[in-house]
Amino acid sequence: MFTSVLMIEKPLTPADVEFVTTLHGDDRISFVVLMQPRGKQDVLLRAIDDVALGEFDDAVREGGEPAGEAAEAPAQLALSRTLQALRDAGAEAVGQVVADHPLDLLRTVVDETGADEVIVLTAPHFVEEFFHRDWASRARHKVGVPVLKLFSHAADDQPAS
Repeated sequence: MFTSVLMIEKPLTPADVEFVTTLHGDDRISFVVLMQPRGKQDVLLRAIDDVALGEFDDAVREGGEPAGEAAEAPAQLALSRTLQALRDAGAEAVGQVVADHPLDLLRTVVDETGADEVIVLTAPHFVEEFFHRDWASRARHKVGVPVLKLFSHAADDQPAS
């Protein structure tokens, strides 16, 4: 069985689930999901990203996500939905919400599970990526397995039902 550690900051969309569960063809796959909601961290960088993408309305509304203890319940719910969606797609999936030091936890999880790869699935963060401060760039220096960076699909990218 192929084991992937999946780092996310939002629940997976159906398109994301299909994408990550089919990356390795028909191989059985097991996911360890590490969910770290962005909350108030890097608000300035996120606003600059929104401006770079031409999403001016989003740039002026940054900071609407809960932080600290207020972020825990929504993050747990998002993680539960993601794990169920992965299981419904035929994968094994376990996970946890990450409060602090996601990259330290990532290294521990990779070592303890014998993971074959790390998949970082996030929205584009151009400023962080330019300065190599994004999760994928930093993870490559922490873990001894391949790190794949993928951009998540926005919920509004989904076809109407």
